[in-house]
Amino acid sequence: MIIKRATIADAEDILALQKLAYISEAEIYDDFTIPPLVQTLEETRGDFEKQVFLNAIINGRIIGSVRAFPDEESCKIRRLIVHPDFQNQGIGAALMNEIENMFSSSNRFGLFTGHKSQRNIYLYQKLGYKIFKTEKVNNKLNLVYLEKTSDILNQMEV
Repeated sequence: MIIKRATIADAEDILALQKLAYISEAEIYDDFTIPPLVQTLEETRGDFEKQVFLNAIINGRIIGSVRAFPDEESCKIRRLIVHPDFQNQGIGAALMNEIENMFSSSNRFGLFTGHKSQRNIYLYQKLGYKIFKTEKVNNKLNLVYLEKTSDILNQMEV
């Protein structure tokens, strides 16, 4: 597997993978109108203007991706996706580690997921992220916000 920075030419493949990967999330919440499923190609291309995208590639095929952007002293991580056929093989963790390395000057990494997305929460906590807030979106969804701060990063390096 190779992890490398994506280019805007990858936008169409990333969006197709995103829609495939987020079907399981939509099923959990019985909501097929979640933002990752309704995002357009134009919107995805626009995200390249302000976010760094990484791709995980096997045999020339994008099988995972993550995006992030700096915000003051923190780094916001968004839309970690892995093709369903390649999940639970460490690809998501590898993408997370690589995006954290790219933004290593950040004092904090932040992300969010849905409250019923137990596999996601488990992965993020395994990687050192701590829940710091939950927010009710509607009757079906609460967002769980997680962070990894510089003190946690320093502990993990020891």
